[in-house]
Amino acid sequence: MGPKTAQRLALHILKRPELEVKALAQALMEAKLQVGQCSICFHLSAEAVCDICRSTNRDHQTLCVVADSRDVIAIEKTREYKGKYHVLGGLISPMDGIGPEQLNISPLVHRVNQENIQEVIMAISPSIEGDTTTLYVGQLLKPFAKVTRIAFGLPMGGDLEYADEVTLARALEGRRELE
Repeated sequence: MGPKTAQRLALHILKRPELEVKALAQALMEAKLQVGQCSICFHLSAEAVCDICRSTNRDHQTLCVVADSRDVIAIEKTREYKGKYHVLGGLISPMDGIGPEQLNISPLVHRVNQENIQEVIMAISPSIEGDTTTLYVGQLLKPFAKVTRIAFGLPMGGDLEYADEVTLARALEGRRELE
């Protein structure tokens, strides 16, 4: 949350009746105490195993690797992906003191090795840290499954003239045949 949003939220709360503010504070505390991580995929869950991991309707052979739970939520909103997830819990960032051992990479390798995972989709945002993490994890998983990366390119309604060179290059690299 940015400073402007925090300020708006604080001002809004100060205007609300005391009972409403107490109810909000109680709900926040309950959420903090009840929500943890799924023991399989590390996505946020109020139970030991999240709904996605428990689902029998999901494709058990496809695994989408993301940096954090916000990415799971974003992908789920598309209603396009039907497989399972694995949340790394961040990105490799030596400048911030975050190495592979601080992330959920070992459980991922174990999971892909032990389960019948056919494809691992690396759905990590393009950045120096994201690319480093994608390449590192991809190399670890290649002996066990096909490793792919989501395509990057232009947003719907975006103009080519305003796109940066890296975005245009990735859009060209991720091109596919018209159906």
